[in-house]
Amino acid sequence: MKMPDHVSSPRVFARHLYWQGWRVARIAEVVETNYQTINSWKKRDKWDDANPLERVEGALEARYVQLIVKEAKEGRDFKELDLLGRQLERVARIEKYQASGREADLNPAQANGAQASARSKSKKVKNALTDEQIRAVSEAFWHSLFEYQRTWYRAGIEQRIRNILKSRQIGATWYFAREAIVDALETGRNKIFVSASKAQAHIFRAYIVAFVHEVTGVELTGEPMILANGAELHFLGTNSKTAQGYHGDVYVDEYFWIGRFQEFRKVVSGMAMHKQWRQTYFSTPSSIAHEAYPFWSGELFNRRRPADERTTIDTSHEALAGGQLCADGHWRQIVNVYDAVAGGCDLFDIEQLKLEYSADEFDNLLMCQFVDDSQSAFPLSEMERCLVDSWVAWDDFKPFAPRPLGDEPVWFGYDPGGESEDGDGAGLAIVAPAAEAGGVHRVVERHRLKGRDYESQAEFIRECTRRYDVTHIGIDNNGMGEGVAQIVEKWFPTLTRYRYTPETKSQMVMQAQQMMRRGRLAFDAGWSDLAGSFMAIKRVPTASGRQLTYQASRAGDTGHAELAWAVMHALHNEPIDGSPAHTGSVMEITE
Repeated sequence: MKMPDHVSSPRVFARHLYWQGWRVARIAEVVETNYQTINSWKKRDKWDDANPLERVEGALEARYVQLIVKEAKEGRDFKELDLLGRQLERVARIEKYQASGREADLNPAQANGAQASARSKSKKVKNALTDEQIRAVSEAFWHSLFEYQRTWYRAGIEQRIRNILKSRQIGATWYFAREAIVDALETGRNKIFVSASKAQAHIFRAYIVAFVHEVTGVELTGEPMILANGAELHFLGTNSKTAQGYHGDVYVDEYFWIGRFQEFRKVVSGMAMHKQWRQTYFSTPSSIAHEAYPFWSGELFNRRRPADERTTIDTSHEALAGGQLCADGHWRQIVNVYDAVAGGCDLFDIEQLKLEYSADEFDNLLMCQFVDDSQSAFPLSEMERCLVDSWVAWDDFKPFAPRPLGDEPVWFGYDPGGESEDGDGAGLAIVAPAAEAGGVHRVVERHRLKGRDYESQAEFIRECTRRYDVTHIGIDNNGMGEGVAQIVEKWFPTLTRYRYTPETKSQMVMQAQQMMRRGRLAFDAGWSDLAGSFMAIKRVPTASGRQLTYQASRAGDTGHAELAWAVMHALHNEPIDGSPAHTGSVMEITE
């Protein structure tokens, strides 16, 4: 054996070898120091007088310091640091017990329990977890991670700002919810979760509650959620008024779909202005015209600097695939679907996804490519007028109630999602129509019915109708849509069938465009899938080249714009001139 290269103190290393039972002569060989020097260290530092606890504490401290100064830490290093820290805490408790002889010093949980019982036997501390339960949550968190999520964890320890562009469905919100609750339980740091809408932000909350309950059986409660150690967890929409006065680590979800982003960012950065707080931004890409794009690209940083201080930030996948600290202080990373698979995520069948999505959609949703929506029938700038924080703005809508809108009427729109009959990507939209002519139509629910046969889809529609007073159902009867229509017609005989022609599509698109421009259509700001569905629709020539029509891809199908078409099937119940809606009639538009 030879002395490791990283050892900075041969004297300390020699002491640990002696405490492990090594002879002085053998230690002198390993440390490459003469026998007399080692023997002198032994006498002067009183190695033989150290009790077992002091020997253990010394070893723990040396290893802990060694890991702290290590520059390129790996996942196992962070795990060991956490373990060593807990062991040092235990040693400190034992030393305190030896000095006082009080059992409470050895077991603080017992002392806290006794004090709480003395205060009030009937009063229970909310959101309290024992040390053992917190350790269990931390271990469950660490063992559940893919490699790219471990990279996010390491960056979160070392960097103040994380800025991540990601593929859909790779577990980012799920991961950051778990990261946040583990850190809050261990450190007492406040956490603030911000999304385009309060409903979207509460996905964080649902993940946190489910995770802790799964591991410990404890159900965290409260809004805001306040832990027993004082940490506060807030779940906010983008309404700046709700964010004033909060401070803590901030997590911003799907920021490329947040309206008026630059104004919003000022509020977010204010909540995490102190150097102790961290900021995390993560999103799938939307349009290059979005206000957040300069924030991602570094252009916003350069705008605020003199010409001689400006820099170029390489935001290519090649530069950022492994994560990179950039000149503006942001740690950036791009994680596309291939990166996720390489990082251990086994949830994707990429070849199947290529069959399900057009090339443009695949690049945007899964490969982190931005959309140029300048040719879109519904550019993101137009749709931003539709975005609302539904939990805040819609007092009459109770999404978790058996009857979310009571007896108010709604319109249903269904789109089969293309010409195929396999039911892939069908969409259902539920719209609460305006209460008066010229008012605002609200999309209160949207569903993708992927992988269901037409009987199952018809039954799903029927289940939804049991929660609402439905006065209109519009169905595109192309492909499997006719099978769904035939079943739905048995219990809703006044349904409206749509068979597309270029004129029909143009009429529906122009009607929706007019509603958006006049502020007459609203849906939850967190529904980036619905916004993306509208963005996918473009004006293209028909196969003959003699007319123009609207489609979601050059392949000639309606692609994955099914949610947008479903909304338009519902909206079409209002005549194009905005007069009172059709009632009790069947409208079949044919070629």
